[in-house]
Amino acid sequence: MFISRRWWEQRGLQIGLLGLVIGSAWVLRQTQGALLLDVYEGITRPLQMLQPSPMPQENRSDAKVLELQAQIVELESQNKKLKQLLNYVEKEPPVTRPIPARTVGRGADNWWQQVTINRGSSSGIKEGFVVKADGGLVGLIESVTPNTSRVLLLSDLKSQVGVTVSRTGAKGVLRGDSSAEGVLEFYEKVPNVKLGDVISTSTYSQKFPAGMAVGKIKSLDLKKLPTSVAKVEFFPPIRSLDWVTVHPKPQNPIVNQPPKSN
Repeated sequence: MFISRRWWEQRGLQIGLLGLVIGSAWVLRQTQGALLLDVYEGITRPLQMLQPSPMPQENRSDAKVLELQAQIVELESQNKKLKQLLNYVEKEPPVTRPIPARTVGRGADNWWQQVTINRGSSSGIKEGFVVKADGGLVGLIESVTPNTSRVLLLSDLKSQVGVTVSRTGAKGVLRGDSSAEGVLEFYEKVPNVKLGDVISTSTYSQKFPAGMAVGKIKSLDLKKLPTSVAKVEFFPPIRSLDWVTVHPKPQNPIVNQPPKSN
């Protein structure tokens, strides 16, 4: 009895540790390590709670930086457009030098009808002045205040422009269609035109100088009565106007009158 107790005192600790290891291995095998993961999460969760989280002020600072970066990109783009516009203005003779202006107003219910620009009578603008943008003709000054002007766009249903096909000289009237395209009604029943022909203002026009680019023919209907018609895609970005130039009202001599259609 004495020998057994002495042996247990010497080997009992080793047997207990061995049993603990074997038992732990069996538990891990049965639970696929879930128990160990729970124990680990229970130990580390208090430590994670002690770690500092991002402060709302830091989040606001990051958002402010992103906003400033977007503003810088926008200003650089506007600066580039303005430089190009000023270079164009300086090349014109002083007598006919255009007035640069920016679009500052446009209603969703009259998007294709008119825009408001930030120059008016105090800058020398008058009713009837011509408005251009990159690509060509945009429209006509319809009304003026000291600091703003309202532009009647080519795309307005009320707009009518005498135009000619640059390649052949075929002529007609271009009307707005409340979209990025206009409807061209030819004076001739079967005009000499084809898809892609460039359209510009004609000598018949009394509102616009002759030879101003307008657009190109996108589709044709030579069977329509009483006259042939075409869809014209406008060159200027009427859909998204930004900077424009305002030109004095033309003084075109009336050398011809358009033929009357039956």
